[in-house]
Amino acid sequence: MTFLRIVAAAFALVFGGAAFAQPAPLVAVRATIEAVADDRASLSVRTRSGEAATIRLKPATSVTLVVPATLADVKPGLFIGVAALPGEGGAQNALEVHIFPEAMRGVGEGFRPFDLEPGSTMTNGDVEARVDSVDGPKLTMTYKGGQQTIVVGKSTPIVALAPGARDDLKAGAAIVARGVKAADGAYEATRILVGKDGLTPPM
Repeated sequence: MTFLRIVAAAFALVFGGAAFAQPAPLVAVRATIEAVADDRASLSVRTRSGEAATIRLKPATSVTLVVPATLADVKPGLFIGVAALPGEGGAQNALEVHIFPEAMRGVGEGFRPFDLEPGSTMTNGDVEARVDSVDGPKLTMTYKGGQQTIVVGKSTPIVALAPGARDDLKAGAAIVARGVKAADGAYEATRILVGKDGLTPPM
């Protein structure tokens, strides 16, 4: 097929009269694992709202550990993610902070709405500067196209992300799975965050 025919076919798909299904939206399932299939291809979970659900894993599904960290670990030069709510003067009040490993620098970079709480946002970017104040550290975070000022309270959960494996998915572990909801009601995860040693991922 020539290049022009490929372009024409693409335009027909986009602008043709036939209706095409839109991709299913990604959703987050925050839950505790109740059982793991023998082949580790699916999880039976109980969501934070108390509902039973099934999460299926694909060969490409990634597993990331969520491990404890402290404010002292949040330093200029790191690539971090912050879920937050709008605060005074255009600043964002952090709901949680997670520190990415260097290998994940740039993942999800930017500022966008988030689903942790109504009105919450997510900022993934570099810590440009940190200024300690009576209200808690103020972080200047930069990303392609902008920056945000983040206020981190003394009680704000701080965690770090580390490489994980399917062996970390055990009964009793708290997870955040992101993926799409299938027609049968199960969730097909593209990635899973799992708390280490009983930690509940705050994001």
